Parts: sequence; structure tokens; C-alpha cells
Amino acid sequence: GLEHPWGATYLPDGTLLVTERPGRLRLVSTDGAVSDPIDGVPDVLADGQGGLLDVALDPDFANNRTVYLSYSEQRSGGAATSVGRGRLNENGSALSSFEVIFRQEPAVSSRHHFGSRLVFAPDGKLFVTLGERGKAQQAQDASNHLGTVVRINPDGSVPDDNPFVGKDGADEIWSYGHRNV
Repeated sequence: GLEHPWGATYLPDGTLLVTERPGRLRLVSTDGAVSDPIDGVPDVLADGQGGLLDVALDPDFANNRTVYLSYSEQRSGGAATSVGRGRLNENGSALSSFEVIFRQEPAVSSRHHFGSRLVFAPDGKLFVTLGERGKAQQAQDASNHLGTVVRINPDGSVPDDNPFVGKDGADEIWSYGHRNV
């Protein structure tokens, strides 16, 4: 079985790709068989509400096999949500060339409200939800990522038309003031 499944998405062949909060990524076949853990997943902070969280396929997955993951990561000053991407091999046993494309700032000492949902818009931009990490007042401060939805390009760069580009506020932010989206 699965231990604390959190995020899931379907591959083109109907196989389900599932995150387990303790830090494993698995395939579930159409007949319900659960694979061994997929290699190449980043180290995660599996504590409190943190762990390996959401999973999303690149809009061009059929050609590039790129998978996006959100997860909680221990860093200097605490923990925060990070987003990375890697290429799923043909047999689904490993991710290769995994790279972090976004890190929530600041990292804080709480172990809850990591947010984590990943959604691609029709234009190919990636939306990432980020919890306020238990720091409710910080969600009203657009200079940090706590309690925000950010919008980034698939490589982690910031789209030129984001609302805070060239203004006071973090360029990545699309909306702010959220608790734990």
C-alpha cells in the first residue's frame, strides 16, 4: 500500500503517479499494483505537515517526460517549500537531472502550512501555492512568499507580466494574504 499519499497525477497511459509524504514517489498501475519507490527524488523534511507534497506533469510530458515536485526542505533558519523538476525515465523507475527551480523565502521554524499545490495554466506558466507557515501577519507582506500563490515559468524564472515585477513586492508573487492554500 501507500503511506500517507498526498499528491497524484495521471500519466498518459492511465498509470497514477503518487507522492507519499514521508518522501517517496510511486506508480500505481491501472490494476492497482504499487511500484517500488522511484529513485532520484530529493531529500525532504518529513515532519509535521511537511514532506513530499504535490506532483505535476509538464504540459509537454509526452515529449520531455518532465515531472514537477513540491516538498518541504530543511534549510538554514528553518524549513520552507521548494519546487523542483526531473525527467522520469521510460520505465518509470527513476527521475534524472533533478533541479530545484524555486525556494520559498523565508524559511521558518514551524512544521505546518507548507501549501504546495502545483498547477499549470493554459499558457504554460506554473502556479505554486505557499502556506503562511503559521505566521499569519507575514501573509500580508508581499516582500516574502509566506501565504502566497506564486507564478513562475517552467524553468523557475519570473514572467515579465507578474503583478509585482518592477514594483514593491517579490516578483514571483501572483497573489498574497492567504493562510494555507
